[in-house]
This record gives sequence, C-alpha cells and structure tokens, in this order.
Amino acid sequence: MQNAITDYYQELAPNYDENRFNNTYGLFIDKQERSFLESLYLDSSKTVDLGCGTGRFLNFAGYGIDISSNMIAQSKQKYPEKNIQLGSLSQVPFENQFFQNAFCFHVIMHLDKKETAAFLNEAHRILEKNGKLIFDFPSEKRRKLTAHKSENWHAANELSVNEIVALAKDNWNLKKQRGILFFPIHRIPKKLRKLFIPIDNLLCRSFLKHYASYIILVLEKK
Repeated sequence: MQNAITDYYQELAPNYDENRFNNTYGLFIDKQERSFLESLYLDSSKTVDLGCGTGRFLNFAGYGIDISSNMIAQSKQKYPEKNIQLGSLSQVPFENQFFQNAFCFHVIMHLDKKETAAFLNEAHRILEKNGKLIFDFPSEKRRKLTAHKSENWHAANELSVNEIVALAKDNWNLKKQRGILFFPIHRIPKKLRKLFIPIDNLLCRSFLKHYASYIILVLEKK
C-alpha cells in the first residue's frame, strides 16, 4: 500500500496546495487545525511534522518527514532552512528520543490498524519522555452516522478514540481530544462557510466532538 500512497502524492505534489487548500472548504479545515496547533505552544526547534507534504504546517516544526520526494521538494521551496527528509511514519530517520513533539495530519486516514500501531511505536521511539504526539484520523462514529464507504485506500481508515487508547495504553497517556469539521461544509454555500467556523469550533469541543469528521488527539509519552 505504501507504494500506492507514494505514487499518488508524487503525482499530486505540484498542484496539491491549489487543489486541496486554496478553496473555502480547505481553508475551513486549515483554520481549525492551525488554531489547534497554535494553542499547544510547541517549540518548533524540537518538533517534527510527520507526513509534512508541501509544508503546510512547517512553521510549527523545525523538521519534516514525508514519503514523497516531490512533496519534499515543494516544502523545501517554502522552507529551505528546515530539516526535511525522506521517511515514513514507521521509519523516521532520526535517533531515539530526538524530538520533544511530533504531529501528523491527514496521514493516519490512509493506514490500517496494524500500520497505525507501527506509527505509534515509531513516534514513541523518537520522542523524549513526556513528549507530545498530535495526530488526526477520520471519526468512526461520524462515518457510521453518514454511512460513508471508501472506494479504495485513500482516506479509508476510520477509528474511534477507544481504539486508539487501546493501541496506545502501554506507552501513552491521552491528554487532549477535539473534533475538526462538524458541519458538512461542502453542502453550505461558499459565501456563508466562514460564518460557520465559530459554531463548528464550539461543537467540535463539546460532547458531540466524536461526531465531527476528524478527531485530533494529543498523546503524552509515558
């Protein structure tokens, strides 16, 4: 599967930003995710972006890892001063306990539970004690509610918080959780979408957060 993912993003890299985030839908998600990262006050010099893509969040990290050399080329154009290397979520080319923080957005959605467990183990290896791991995944509850069906590997992985906690129980403590994208924003007129951000944020922090499209977790290394 990793070869298929790599090939997909190799081809997509030149137009990734334009296609995915230069529109009201992408900007809606970006604003929520960026706001959450800002709230964590990460020390970028000790933080790695796992699956950094074209560098959308590299202002929060001094290091980046991606499986696509074409995506890395795009991110290096934006951030030539950053340490960006080829690697995967289960093979990060840095030594044990090298980082204080690691974050990963829109990558776990492509991985099954076995690969997700490998990601958690590798993140545990590269983080120092009490280091923070921040990542998102599609909400199982939301997908069941909407009867979502994936056509292929792309964004096919859905999880519950309880499943992640079960995978992480030996090595991690759950510190924070919130939702991203509660409303089906693609069905709301483009001119009105930004008006929904405050309400969406409120619902994504409420007891309804597990019904948002994505869940973000913050785990702390034991």
